Amino acid sequence: QVQLVESGGGSVQAGGSLRLSCAVSGYSYSSLYMGWFRQAPGKEREGVASIDCDGSTTYADSVKGRFTISKDNAKNTLTLQMNSLKPEDTAMYYCAADFWCELGLKVDNYNYWGQGTQVTASS
Repeated sequence: QVQLVESGGGSVQAGGSLRLSCAVSGYSYSSLYMGWFRQAPGKEREGVASIDCDGSTTYADSVKGRFTISKDNAKNTLTLQMNSLKPEDTAMYYCAADFWCELGLKVDNYNYWGQGTQVTASS
């Protein structure tokens, strides 16, 4: 069973940075397709960034140029570096994974989810 645990959320001023981490256990980390998603109060969960089996990345238009997703296979950790944070980035952020490749940013494609970590960017 794949287990995902997020950390690194917090509160920052607009323009600040945060780095989220997702610790993976229970399965061969290198075989997983992984992504970051977020959900703001009253809104649907949306894809933020994903990293494919071959290491290629996909980003939502709203975060391109500001967020960077990466995998550390040695540490079984997925990270999301978030720079130039905006108030509209405020949300609960979730790490997600599954065994197939090319899953993209579609929420329904993922079967394994962490509990989430809160990110708040205030103006």
